[in-house]
Amino acid sequence: MTVEELEKEQAPKQARLGLVGWLRWVWRTLTSMKTALILLFLLALASVPGSLVPQRGVEPDKVARFYQQYPTLAEWYDRVQLFEVFTSVWFAAIYLLLFTSLVGCIIPRTLTYARELRRRPPAAPRNLSKLPHHAEIDGDLTAEEAARRLRRLRFRVETGDGWVSAEKGYLRETGNLLFHVALLGVLVAVAVGSLYGYRGNVLVVEGDGFANTVAAYDRFIPGNQVSAESLEPFSFELRDFKATYQVQGDKRGQELDYSAYLKVNDSPGAPARDYELKVNEPLEINGTQTYLIGHGYAPVFKVTDGKGQVAFEGPVPCLIELKPTLTSGCVVKAPDAQPTQLGFLLRFLPTSVPLTDGSYASAFPGAVNPEVQVLGVFGGDLGVRSGEPQSVYELAKPEVMRKLKPLVMGTKVPKPLAVGQKLDLPDGTGKLEFTGVKEWITLQIAYDPGRFPALLASGTAVVAIALSLMIRRRRVFVRVKDGRAEVGGLTRTEGSAAGFAEEFADIVKVLSAGDKDAR
Repeated sequence: MTVEELEKEQAPKQARLGLVGWLRWVWRTLTSMKTALILLFLLALASVPGSLVPQRGVEPDKVARFYQQYPTLAEWYDRVQLFEVFTSVWFAAIYLLLFTSLVGCIIPRTLTYARELRRRPPAAPRNLSKLPHHAEIDGDLTAEEAARRLRRLRFRVETGDGWVSAEKGYLRETGNLLFHVALLGVLVAVAVGSLYGYRGNVLVVEGDGFANTVAAYDRFIPGNQVSAESLEPFSFELRDFKATYQVQGDKRGQELDYSAYLKVNDSPGAPARDYELKVNEPLEINGTQTYLIGHGYAPVFKVTDGKGQVAFEGPVPCLIELKPTLTSGCVVKAPDAQPTQLGFLLRFLPTSVPLTDGSYASAFPGAVNPEVQVLGVFGGDLGVRSGEPQSVYELAKPEVMRKLKPLVMGTKVPKPLAVGQKLDLPDGTGKLEFTGVKEWITLQIAYDPGRFPALLASGTAVVAIALSLMIRRRRVFVRVKDGRAEVGGLTRTEGSAAGFAEEFADIVKVLSAGDKDAR
């Protein structure tokens, strides 16, 4: 055997962790305080897209508008679940990892703290002059009297032969643990709300009503433990909607306030009551909250087909295209029209004004001079009866649109229709009449049983972090010998030595004062 082979054989071999060792390492890493803080930061960071990108559960109309304006980008957003951040797979993964990390942090620290609470203060050091804070007291102070005075200052006291040991500030670690428990409580409350709560969105036009049933929602997101019978059986009718806008100045057209006036039935047999629904002032019925989150226009149209029959009549909710002026795009479908189905692409102008180039635009979001532009009229099979779902804001899918026949009404763009005016289609195909203007509102209806527990846990976390930051863990020792007393003190909290100096001086004054003053 050569020297190199001998050295290689005698060299220390690196120990292998094995499966159990790797699992133990992963668990210790996951349950460390550093990992918990990183996960908490990641959870906050992951919530940012939920504030910047419109969410389907809150603003479905804005999501639809985003698809119209940026179709390619919207598809990528949908692939990574940016339109549903708080129900996405990656957000849930961070959430569950943080939950596991907090549980792993809290349990061992709680056991350690319980042992610490039962432990008595240690004996006083022999040489108190080596402590960060030190003082000498002349007089007839005894160990028993020093212990009594320290107890009055709410110290935990331990005595011995000529010495006193006192400790204070246990609530600091209590606040630290309570903060982590409260944070865990917030996560549990959110989980309970996700399991037993639900939320949904609905669009309601003036004059229409809503009953809290699954079928009435435009979008319904139930928890895993929610059934159709879980919904609170209330209903309401939208009697009126009013919005006010800034009429002068640089902020002309800016929304000042808007309210929806409802007629509410709290239960099927309950009498109706009036309620004014405003932003951030939800309607609450037995824990179910109804929020007003948006509004727009729903012009009323009447479509008469080539045989003189009314093929469509009613309000049409329009998708907002320009928020400052509420210029909106509308789609009217008349699949029952004869001899051919009719489809209309329209633009609603709340305050229509002519421009120098001959076109028209809206100058104000209020319905001061409402008019409707006819952008296109098509005849043919709209694909409504194909069985495939269609958007109310889209006339037809691209492959269907290519098969439709444009009904050309001359080379000149027709003048916008005012209320009461109508447009006759060529070749006796039919006519479109603009009969009035209504408004629609979008509502989010939510039931979250974890809402109050989450609020309570959040309040507890604030109190706990205040305790953790404001309270210092400190010790005071007294040794009495030959009519002379020595006092020493130290803190067990980093960075609090300067703050303890003044308190230590006050403690020395109490110990050196006479019995009458001490009381």
